[in-house]
Amino acid sequence: MNFDFSDEQKQLKDEARRFLADKASKSALRKILDGQSGLDGKAGASYDKTLWKGVAEMGWLGAAIPEAHGGLGLGRLELCVLAEEIGRSLAAVPFSSTVYFFAEALLLAGSDAQKAAWLPKIAQGDAIGCFAISEGPGAVSASAIRCSYENGALNGVKTPVTDGDVADAAIVLAKEGSGLSLFLAPLEGVARESLKTLEPTRGHAALTFKNTKAERIGEAGRGWELAEAVLDRAATLLAFEQVGGAQACLEMAVDYAKNRYAFSRPIGSFQGIKHKLADMYVNIEVARSNAYYAAWALSTEAPELKLAAAAARVAACEAYHFAAKENVQTHGGIGFTWEVDCHLFYRRAKLLAVQAGAPAVWKEKLVRQLEAKNAA
Repeated sequence: MNFDFSDEQKQLKDEARRFLADKASKSALRKILDGQSGLDGKAGASYDKTLWKGVAEMGWLGAAIPEAHGGLGLGRLELCVLAEEIGRSLAAVPFSSTVYFFAEALLLAGSDAQKAAWLPKIAQGDAIGCFAISEGPGAVSASAIRCSYENGALNGVKTPVTDGDVADAAIVLAKEGSGLSLFLAPLEGVARESLKTLEPTRGHAALTFKNTKAERIGEAGRGWELAEAVLDRAATLLAFEQVGGAQACLEMAVDYAKNRYAFSRPIGSFQGIKHKLADMYVNIEVARSNAYYAAWALSTEAPELKLAAAAARVAACEAYHFAAKENVQTHGGIGFTWEVDCHLFYRRAKLLAVQAGAPAVWKEKLVRQLEAKNAA
């Protein structure tokens, strides 16, 4: 059985890599870190608007959106390919929030009218979405949700919300009666407070809903179940972003180890460096294998998706953090400096590790799925 991508998907991967190598420059990332925009020079911008426009023109935002709603209708495997290259390039765009979370929630549970209203905007790059379920520090749980929906309006605070500072609409998990439901809420007029994080190239905000008009996504009372399903989909796609970033760290470390000399020989010839690089490679291949398994489950809507997504999430978080950390170590003293790009990958690794829930949460999910599988 062949678990590799098709020739067409590999071609898409190559095209994406060339485009991002040209357009997703590290200088744009550094402008954002310095408090500048990648497009119009306004202070405080948290994404590269020029790159976002280019990504939309390439059709990537609509890769998994049906043609009937303005997308390309390609599928989830193509989206996995694009996710890996976005992770590899550290593209400073709200791609994951908009595509992995917001669009996937609509595709999963949105009504025909909701899909028709928002999916074409997503596909064309005319709208940015976000997924608002967290209400503070710690793991999200059904019992901890305080945001409420009553008489057609939302009230409460969601924080932190990835890309909530720039989003046009949010999918919100809130109490409705005695249960939880998902709601679609345009963010025009919603109070937002930008939050400082380790990774400013992916903005975060606290959203305060005060009698904010919203409409339900999916059935009433199924909010937690639907949110879990969205997280499984997003975890799979984020795993590919993390594998792409980890692979870039390995290649960066290998290149430096080949060209940095100490005691008249490349540092890559020393056993200590060899072991670092070998351990990075092994962790990445484990993560890649699990990501491929999850991609298969996602693309075929297999019942194994919950197990596969949890395994991919855990392996990818560990591989990216390890690769980013060891990349810094391989570079030695210069690896800790602002001028070298190591810290850009380290920042992104730390962010992606918590964007869909911390590794500890996914380890618990993985254990539960394995227990259920063994008990069957």
